Amino acid sequence: MTQAKTAKLTPQQVARYSRHIIMPQVGSAGQRKMIDSRVLIIGAGGLGGPVATYLALAGVGTIGIVDFDVVDISNLQRQILHRNDRIGMRKVESARLTLESLNPEVKVIQHEEPITSDNAFRIIEKYDVVVNGADNFPTRYLVNDASYLLHKPLVDGSILLFDGQATTYLPGKGCYRCLFPTPPPPGEVPSCAEAGVLGAMTGIVGSIQATEVCKLILGVGEPLSGRLLIIDSLSMDFRVVKVRRNPKCPLCGEHPTVTRLIDYEQFCGMPAREGAPAGAH
Repeated sequence: MTQAKTAKLTPQQVARYSRHIIMPQVGSAGQRKMIDSRVLIIGAGGLGGPVATYLALAGVGTIGIVDFDVVDISNLQRQILHRNDRIGMRKVESARLTLESLNPEVKVIQHEEPITSDNAFRIIEKYDVVVNGADNFPTRYLVNDASYLLHKPLVDGSILLFDGQATTYLPGKGCYRCLFPTPPPPGEVPSCAEAGVLGAMTGIVGSIQATEVCKLILGVGEPLSGRLLIIDSLSMDFRVVKVRRNPKCPLCGEHPTVTRLIDYEQFCGMPAREGAPAGAH
């Protein structure tokens, strides 16, 4: 993880981050790590919103956001980065305005393009941690594969209806393909647009993802590596399922067959969508 380069916190930073600095797990050295860190968020939607918000408030110095969509009125039920008067605005621009209003010290990098096999390495390689907030399988497999091949930690989350999941994949300790070697048949798992999602679920899972990122940056606690957190908000039941690296995994196993990025639309049995945005919850 990024080593602290900021030599000294300014008086304004000491005041802003005082509730962090007094924590023994953070301190001034930890806060400098936050300021020097670079985090990439895939999707400025339901999960990307709370992740980006809390990372900006925490002082993460550089936040990259990948999204090619525009704000729609149907987003406002759950996507906290956006406002009613920004309907029709590019989501990355709306996200930048919100994050800079919360913390003007944060640098927001807008990647206003669909993430693809052609640009994934170029985008991801500049960051320390990747957060996946996409809601479609081609993007999830793409981001997983690219992050693994670039040795980047990946904090993954998903939501649907009243349910949510979160986990963290560390380089060499398992990946998304260990859990899901192959995607489900097209249409078998509905998207949020098809089945719906409780807006508050984005806050629960997104906050967990943001917490995982902070722990990785600070090097404290135990990340959700090797564990899948499953949330059923109807019963308010939180379960942790242990997951292990699959030695037969086609990506991170002992004899990998996936050694480069592929056509993920084809892999997931979906028709190619030229120039389509990476969906976000």
